[in-house]
Amino acid sequence: MKRNNDMEISAIAQQRIRVITSSDGQDAEDDLAVEEPLEIQLAFAEFGKKIKKSISVTMRTPGDDDELAVGFLFTEGIITEKSQVKAVEPDVFDENKVIVNLAHDFVPEINSLERNFYTTSSCGVCGKASIDAIKTVSVYQNEDNALLVTKHVIFSLKDKLHVQQNIFESTGGLHASALFDPNGNFITLREDVGRHNALDKLIGHALLNDLLPLANEILLLSGRASFELIQKAGMAGIKIVAAIGAPSSLAVKLAEESSITLIGFLKNDKFNIYSGFDRISAL
Repeated sequence: MKRNNDMEISAIAQQRIRVITSSDGQDAEDDLAVEEPLEIQLAFAEFGKKIKKSISVTMRTPGDDDELAVGFLFTEGIITEKSQVKAVEPDVFDENKVIVNLAHDFVPEINSLERNFYTTSSCGVCGKASIDAIKTVSVYQNEDNALLVTKHVIFSLKDKLHVQQNIFESTGGLHASALFDPNGNFITLREDVGRHNALDKLIGHALLNDLLPLANEILLLSGRASFELIQKAGMAGIKIVAAIGAPSSLAVKLAEESSITLIGFLKNDKFNIYSGFDRISAL
């Protein structure tokens, strides 16, 4: 995993531990997923005045910070396209701070930034100013989509994720968000100690590489499907979301409202479809 300056940063920390069994105890080395804070700042000009505003501190696994920052801004509805971002750069004095410089002719809605405060690795909506602030609206919500995927493709995804998710195998502590094409071919993956950060990194990668909307890709989540993840998927135009774990009731409701096919409890020979049944062929 890399930071914006291409300096390789390990996502794994070594920790000396003691392993206790029913018969004895012994010292060992364990791999831990690294968790550090990242402060995301916005820099822009308004009425000829330069403004820098800190909008979020999120607990994340270091690496792909530029993707995380722009992905967060996009899924929060603060930016809507790549052209609104001039540059993303790390803070010279603080490796846990990233600055997103906005285009000179783009001024974000400052009032909307009230909802972006501290987010933990387990909660991407913590600190929002109100219930209404949780909801965002996708620029792709009204686009038609005729994506159809066979059940056999869905069955194959779990093992393909297992092959790609190397750091998770070592630490057991990172979540993954992965993209596959309609034939089940692996496209790309991002990992993070926070499930919402992993998806923001993935969507940030897509935005920076002019790949949005992701209407013809399948999103696979390594854990459960929460409301915030379905919302972020919807912001990126994703129409099929599969999760190895369980969906929440609010995630299902949002998937139905957003015309997203939501799959949960994915196994090699079985899965549940909670919404958008017509996109999955049982043949």
